Amino acid sequence: MFDSIQIALGFNIAAFLICAVNLVYMHIHGYTEKTNNRLFLAMLYILLANAASGIVTSLTYEQRLVSDTVFFANKCSRYIYFVSHTALAPIMYFYVASIIGKSMREDRWGTVRKCYLFIFSELMVLLNPVFGWVWYFNSNREFCRNWGEIFIYFSAAVYVAMSLLFIIFRWKVLAKKRKTTLIACFMMVLVGVLLQLLFKSFKVEVLFEAIGFTGAMMSLENEDDRMNASVGVYNRQALGMDVESAIHNYSNLQMVFVRVINKDVVNRITRSTNIAVTDQTVCEYLKTVVPKYSIYLSNPGNIALMLYHKDEKQTDEIVEQIAERFQRTWKIGDNDILLNAVIMRAELPRMVSSVSDALYMADSPLPEELDKVILEEKDLDYLLRRAAVEAAVSRGLDEGSFEVYYQPTYNIDGSIHGAEALLRMNDKELGKLFPDEFIPVAEYTGLIDEIDDFVLREVCSFIRTGKPEELRMECINVNLSVVQCMKQGFTDHIIDIVETEGVEKSFINFEITESVSASDYKLFSRVVKELKNAGFLFSMDDFGTGYSNIAAIFSLNLDVIKIDKSILWNAEKSEAGKIVLENTVRMMKQMRKKILVEGVETKEQIEILEELGVDYLQGFYFSKPVPLKELVEKLA
Repeated sequence: MFDSIQIALGFNIAAFLICAVNLVYMHIHGYTEKTNNRLFLAMLYILLANAASGIVTSLTYEQRLVSDTVFFANKCSRYIYFVSHTALAPIMYFYVASIIGKSMREDRWGTVRKCYLFIFSELMVLLNPVFGWVWYFNSNREFCRNWGEIFIYFSAAVYVAMSLLFIIFRWKVLAKKRKTTLIACFMMVLVGVLLQLLFKSFKVEVLFEAIGFTGAMMSLENEDDRMNASVGVYNRQALGMDVESAIHNYSNLQMVFVRVINKDVVNRITRSTNIAVTDQTVCEYLKTVVPKYSIYLSNPGNIALMLYHKDEKQTDEIVEQIAERFQRTWKIGDNDILLNAVIMRAELPRMVSSVSDALYMADSPLPEELDKVILEEKDLDYLLRRAAVEAAVSRGLDEGSFEVYYQPTYNIDGSIHGAEALLRMNDKELGKLFPDEFIPVAEYTGLIDEIDDFVLREVCSFIRTGKPEELRMECINVNLSVVQCMKQGFTDHIIDIVETEGVEKSFINFEITESVSASDYKLFSRVVKELKNAGFLFSMDDFGTGYSNIAAIFSLNLDVIKIDKSILWNAEKSEAGKIVLENTVRMMKQMRKKILVEGVETKEQIEILEELGVDYLQGFYFSKPVPLKELVEKLA
């Protein structure tokens, strides 16, 4: 008996030291603010009390027979152990729920119902000195277990089972590290409980629980991998994880996004590119408004707030307070700087229904004509729409949402000249999308390269059928994206695609816009030269809408200049418009360029253009953009 008592004493001392060290660690690192932090601290304090009670029980075991005072201390230690240990399993259940992200405030009555077993068990323990339901001491001062202890173990088993069910049903929400840690913690606790049930004198339950909770502390409570070390708030990874968890667990949660939009000005004033200084200044202020664990730095200058348990009125007050602060200067380094910010507010999951929605709201470009500081509800429709379009573009190639339409071009005498390949999109969720909506999104996301390659391959496939030659078409026009042209190895990539498809390069006429060529003349001059040397044709699209650079147009050695429809339409409306059209055509002729006019819709317009001697026509008078099959049928 003496040896087992000494072993039990050693186990409890070890457990006490482990819990004490863990508590010191938690408090030093400030892991005390969040709900899960406080629940974990409660479990550590319970285990500390259990270990201390075990130490006292072991030290007083032998002397209890000869001293009433020692016997009373022994009884008190047993009482403290049962009172505290009975609360461990229920608190662990709520801890697991908190780690997973389940809010107990969402269903308070449900939470109260889950406490019934705990309340009844605790009452049995508290009243045990009177009724002896859980344990008692016989006449020889021996500790004896009673039927109530079985009920307490049953109650603990129920809470453990509910915790495991929480983990199972929320398995996808948990990060891999948390899954592994929670399971390992449960296994360690269960092994300790089973060992003590099977071997009554083998007092290892508290020690095993202390070891298991140490693992939980190092992995679950230590959030270094979720923190932005330079600013001291959560990082982008943590934002994604917590939004995913919140979507599965909350019926209503407010999100606020703070976007600093004059970062470049701050860098010039401070003569620094260290935007972290600005982020740190703003985040330090936000910590005075909301708890630190509610703040996430998604990207430099982009801060997100997740406001748990805040209603609309409370959120309004927080947003107004932040907006008011941005009306005053901020001390950044040695400078007082006025930061311009846009504050967006959205409700999860009604408006933010996925992690991609949240990250898009944090990162997406803002409209240039924006004249508001606080954006909410309908103000954010453009963001939600853009996020939906981005998702549609991302899945478009895999799901066959894209299709190449063709709009014929004609010689001035009405005979067929060729066709322009135009991309159309029909998404299964959003329906038909216009190019001016999905093309900018494709460029922003970097998917424009794959989409442009898709169009070029579709055109090559059409040319390879021999139908264009049968229909006496001279070329197919293909639009080039400025984003794609600026990439290294672009010309080699284009040549490789066309040669792999096995079609004549001279049958493909690439189009670039006027504003593109003017924006970077040297780059596009090289691109045009290399592709023309390879055998391709080149046109300038939308002439008259961008920043005209006549010298650049002439030097690019283009084959065709496409005059924008607005010039033609204005020529019908006013004498000034007619002069612009006549002089534009005359200038192009003097530069010995072929001329194509877009937007032809009436016979009268054709007559005007015949008089001016343009070469090619394109417009709804002849045909709208149509699918390939319809084009072939129409021209045949």
